[in-house]
Amino acid sequence: MFKINTDYAMTISGDAVVTENRLPVFNPATKEVIAEVPNCTREQCESAISSARKAFASWSKADLSWRQAAVKALGQALEDRAEEFMALLTREQGKPRPGAEWEILGSAHWLKTIATQSLADEVVLDTEERRVVTRYTPVGVVGAIVPWNFPLLLAVWKIAPALVAGCTVVMKPSPYTPLCDLKFAELAADFLPPGVLNCVSGGDDLGRWITASPEVNKIAFTGSTETGRHVMRSAADTIKRLTLELGGNDPAIVLPDVDPKEIAPKLFWAAFQNNAQFCNAAKRLYIHESVYDDVRDALVNYIRTEVKVGDGSEPDTTLGPIQNSMQYEKVKEFFNDCRENGYRFACGGEIDDSAKGWFVPVTLVDNPPESSRIVQEEPFGPILPLLKWSDEGDVIERANDTIYGLAATVWGKDLDALQRIGTQIEAGTVWLNEVHQYSPEQAFGGHKQSGLGCENSLHGLAEYTNRQTITLNKIGG
Repeated sequence: MFKINTDYAMTISGDAVVTENRLPVFNPATKEVIAEVPNCTREQCESAISSARKAFASWSKADLSWRQAAVKALGQALEDRAEEFMALLTREQGKPRPGAEWEILGSAHWLKTIATQSLADEVVLDTEERRVVTRYTPVGVVGAIVPWNFPLLLAVWKIAPALVAGCTVVMKPSPYTPLCDLKFAELAADFLPPGVLNCVSGGDDLGRWITASPEVNKIAFTGSTETGRHVMRSAADTIKRLTLELGGNDPAIVLPDVDPKEIAPKLFWAAFQNNAQFCNAAKRLYIHESVYDDVRDALVNYIRTEVKVGDGSEPDTTLGPIQNSMQYEKVKEFFNDCRENGYRFACGGEIDDSAKGWFVPVTLVDNPPESSRIVQEEPFGPILPLLKWSDEGDVIERANDTIYGLAATVWGKDLDALQRIGTQIEAGTVWLNEVHQYSPEQAFGGHKQSGLGCENSLHGLAEYTNRQTITLNKIGG
């Protein structure tokens, strides 16, 4: 029976499994240890994969409607437990209540909606002589490797389509945020046959064991581009199928016809949602020079009057802490680089290392050089460069001058200009006058080194299948 306020165990073949060696989990707002989780052994990892392989034999052949019903029921169970999961998510990840609500209820919505999806056979040819049909068959055992910024939602983005397609799953949460994922797998054991969804917790070695295993047919990974390269190398020997959702350096382009005060809150949340620990955060803000000063000042005013950085459990907190010490130190490097190079901060800029948690002030860097590190790299924290532009062709070229191509936004009142610019941006998703709009029916994936494949929509469901073409000569034999 599922209980959220208990010790944390892995789920292997439907059973709770623990280890002698355990890993601490911290509350990033206090730096206090709030739980300990199993550090999976090599043998336990192999057991989880073996369990998924065994379960695949029957799960893949189960009636589609039965698989869909199980996934839908799991979504409803998560929704019924939403308050408990939201509180747990805030404790381990740091995000305030609105962000936790968006993630947990969104996860339930994704499960219930993807449970309605299916891939029909495609009849290519059907004559008196021949029939040709392409069908979709489940790829097999899926290794789902989940990041720490949206630990449950991005797990569900992998688990839901995998299960509906007929695959079985071995999930590895981030060691920084394993609690919700472990409890989700525990909850799922009440709705899924043993071995269909396994969850094992641990560090980098565990990820390598899963990606290299010849018994795992596909890896679905969300994380940094650098780690994605390692995943590809590890999976290469067995030619695993891959879905990789990797890093981004998303440009936001602001046209000269915006109302600065009206646009400032929208730009703020485009950049700083989830404390900018977001692959799809706007990370380079290109503002037309005719409105640059006014937009910058409106952003500064919004930050100073409407934004509070603090413990996500406090009701008036707007943004929480950096999730872990490793990322905190990485973000500090960007602050130090800006100071060493003499860049001007429009607001923020000073980190208090004596703070109770891993807190970083919301910071705007005022028109640094295009070649600067803060423009060229992804900080994954609340520091944003503001950049001037005057020529449309030039700003499009600057926006595209990156190894990344995850998403982008364009803002303005001229709808023709929005679409003209938006269609020239090299990114998987381009939002025009909106941001962070996702849907189970909407394909999401990156261009260039922001990833391979996609998640969500029927395209995302197809990522968990192989295409098989059956041809029949009706008059032969």
